[in-house]
Amino acid sequence: MEKEKSNVPKLRFSGFTDDWEQRKFSELVIIERGGSPRPIESYITEEENGLNWVKIGDAPEMGNYITKTAQKIKPEGLKKTREVHPGDLILSNSMSFGRPYIMAIDGCIHDGWLLIRDEQKLFDLKFLCALLGTDSMLNQYTAMAAGSTVNNLNKELVGNTTVFYPSLAEQRVIGNFLTKLDEAITLHQRKLDQIKEYKNGMLQKMFPKEGETVPEVRFPGFEGEWEQRKLHTLMDFSNGFNGNAELYGKGIPFISVMDILNNAYITFESIRGKVDIDDNTLMRFAVNYGDVLFQRSSENFEDAGSSNVYIGDKTAAFGGFVIRGRRKAEYDAYFMKSLLDSDAVRKQITSKAQGAQHINVSQETLSDIILRIPSIEEQVFVGRLFATMNEAVILHQRKLEAMKEYKKGLLQQMFV
Repeated sequence: MEKEKSNVPKLRFSGFTDDWEQRKFSELVIIERGGSPRPIESYITEEENGLNWVKIGDAPEMGNYITKTAQKIKPEGLKKTREVHPGDLILSNSMSFGRPYIMAIDGCIHDGWLLIRDEQKLFDLKFLCALLGTDSMLNQYTAMAAGSTVNNLNKELVGNTTVFYPSLAEQRVIGNFLTKLDEAITLHQRKLDQIKEYKNGMLQKMFPKEGETVPEVRFPGFEGEWEQRKLHTLMDFSNGFNGNAELYGKGIPFISVMDILNNAYITFESIRGKVDIDDNTLMRFAVNYGDVLFQRSSENFEDAGSSNVYIGDKTAAFGGFVIRGRRKAEYDAYFMKSLLDSDAVRKQITSKAQGAQHINVSQETLSDIILRIPSIEEQVFVGRLFATMNEAVILHQRKLEAMKEYKKGLLQQMFV
């Protein structure tokens, strides 16, 4: 590692010592805005001679290459758009997005994209793609856009940024290293997605479908129909405390909607907020081991009525956008969490709670939900299986988050 000096990063690969070049970005590359033929619906085609039409949705969640598009436009639309080719970089002109991608196919971009073309061959593409996503560049975008009523990138703003870059040889080493790191991150993401997909498949098979009395898949030794119950016969419901929680503040750990959405199960240690309430209030809004917590309101179908189980060994409080379900009949908490995630139950919740703009879940909504439950012995087997799968999800999520943080830290040190 080299001693820090001007125009060099804090962290470098051995063998490279020269200062990085400092230039205005528009002096190095061609920057052009995309364009869209209108009305675009008249130009969409399924013909083989259609041109790939690059939309934001075509950008991959993981990786930097755009390899396919969902739609094509007619060739006559070309004169009203911007053509891009393999090796071109495109950058969303929305600062809330602002992530660069490398084109791996020919196509056309609409006016929501900026084209960045390295005609002087000064850059390694993988290096340049990483450079455009660094905090240094994003901070320049934000500073230059300060005071503007439209918080978007444009050709002039991006072109006026200052970039630092090394020799092509050093660029290639950095680019290849970051590409391998991205591949490792992508691999972990795929593993996580596979576990989640397997879990979702088992949720459909290990709980009775709508109108059925037994699941498709069961553990050996269990038979007979599952008993039909309404949810209110298994638990009592209460709405949460309408107080302001402070992150890492003082007081009682305070469970919010985000805790429900961000954890497979809620533990005492996973709760991020705290609230200052007296003992009498806490008695009304306490959460104890095995309590089931529901999200009350959601704009998303998938999140509607999301449930979680508190498995901590200490008392916490719960917030106003949460409903607490407290056990009044025997059931396994892990089983109940998984049952409430099954398709048959989620369809009931969302159909009963559908509002004009949001999906609003109430105590009344939950009370009439119809469940099918087996013996407590079978519940324990099913519940522990899904607990194991959730633990695997948590483990891979933590690994993935750690790798992303590692890359973020490297980017801050490997670029000027």
